[in-house]
Formats: sequence, C-alpha cells, structure tokens
Amino acid sequence: MPKKKFALRIDEETMKLVEKWAADEFRSVNGQLEWMISKMLKQEGRLKKKEK
Repeated sequence: MPKKKFALRIDEETMKLVEKWAADEFRSVNGQLEWMISKMLKQEGRLKKKEK
C-alpha cells in the first residue's frame, strides 16, 4: 500500500515522549507513530481485517 505524506503539528513535550518511546522500542519516530495508530485502529475495531 502506498504511503501518504502529511504534516503533523504536535507539542514539544508529547514529541519528546514519542521519541523516547520509539528509541526504547528500537523504532523510528515515524515507525512508532504508524504502530501507535494501527494499534488504536485495531483496538477500536476500525481496521478492516485482511482477507486471505
């Protein structure tokens, strides 16, 4: 699936926390944000299940 670029405005303290979390998980900040978004979409039942 192609990825879409977008600008994200986020307060400095939140960004520092995301950066630390990403480093703790050996991910890039971008990878961490993708993981967080996917996790919430799954948790809330908003992500369509892939057909086999």
